Amino acid sequence: MESVLSKYENQTTVLSEYLEEFPETDGSVWILGRQYHLKTDKSKLLLDISARLWFTYRRKFSPIGGTGPSSDTGWGCMLRCGQMMLAQALICRHLGRDWHWGRDKKQPEEYHRILRCFIDRKDCCYSIHQMAQMGVGEGKSIGEWFGPNTVAQVLKKLALFDEWNSLAVYVSMDNTVVIEDIKKMCWSPPQSCSAARGCTLSHRSALSQNKNTAVFCSGWKPLLLIIPLRLGINHINPIYIDAFKECFKMPQSLGALGGKPNNAYYFIGFLGNELIYLDPHTTQIFVDLEENGMVDDQSFHCQQAPHRMKIMNLDPSVALGFFCKEEKDFDNWCSLVQKEILKQQSLRMFELVQNHPAHWPPFIPPAKPEVTTSGAELIESTDKLFELEEEFEILSV
Repeated sequence: MESVLSKYENQTTVLSEYLEEFPETDGSVWILGRQYHLKTDKSKLLLDISARLWFTYRRKFSPIGGTGPSSDTGWGCMLRCGQMMLAQALICRHLGRDWHWGRDKKQPEEYHRILRCFIDRKDCCYSIHQMAQMGVGEGKSIGEWFGPNTVAQVLKKLALFDEWNSLAVYVSMDNTVVIEDIKKMCWSPPQSCSAARGCTLSHRSALSQNKNTAVFCSGWKPLLLIIPLRLGINHINPIYIDAFKECFKMPQSLGALGGKPNNAYYFIGFLGNELIYLDPHTTQIFVDLEENGMVDDQSFHCQQAPHRMKIMNLDPSVALGFFCKEEKDFDNWCSLVQKEILKQQSLRMFELVQNHPAHWPPFIPPAKPEVTTSGAELIESTDKLFELEEEFEILSV
């Protein structure tokens, strides 16, 4: 493993200086629920794409776990794609779908707080460190490639420790979305909420909340819905293509995770029978927080025309993402699925059911593990999220 990681550490994939522009056609492009006409809206289209947070391979960050890799080149592409999908959900949650980024343009504080969640540090809640270590509980060694379902499960677990964004993450089972379970999860009893600054939460602060300053949150918890799918055996089945494209038209769309074997991309839309995606396979130098807590964000936005690939070249293992800030958004999504996907297909891409299947185990909304600082059971209760050295640090306080 060390020799493999060493090879990846020395490998650098450079973004091509030339990326094919969109063709001059009368066709339209769909990007995360927005439609653009190529002849009249190309500048708006490229502006929208550049606003998406773009996470790529990085090098020279602190070693994962203290002694692990200091670069994710060659193995972290699906984790980066998962970060991009989650970041889009957080943008929709705090800034809205119509928010746009501009070079050297002053951005609201919420934007910087979102970006801080993903910096490659062990104390940032969705960093490559946290995702790789949480993957150990999913059977993935640090430095091993993830699939779409694995990264979805990792995001689901990490979100339990993220009180600022307070997302309910639902990952469907057996190609089935259960309305009853989602509403039960999103309307779960009020929980203590922290007013912490962003997502740079240390292990200590995650475990030791100040009860005197805690407030209680109630109401609908914003929903991140991830649907892992297998759209064929060795190749994507053409019968799913229209339904797959319809998902990018939905206003709740967060795109899709997928790509080719061991080569992940973040798909954000389509043009005809070509998918549009952001590519994480570029190795950039690690960017840390500045003294004032800000981040130099130039390298977190892809400012060139995006890549495209034919849908039929897509590996059949994918994961669709959707964000529903309010209950009415989820109800609207259910209506769109019934109208545009389920009623149009003889072979359904996934199922949407009202009630929890009787033959399934009871649904229990996920909750942050109850942890203590009194013994070694801490490792088990947090599913090995945190490093052993941090645990000893807390025990010594």
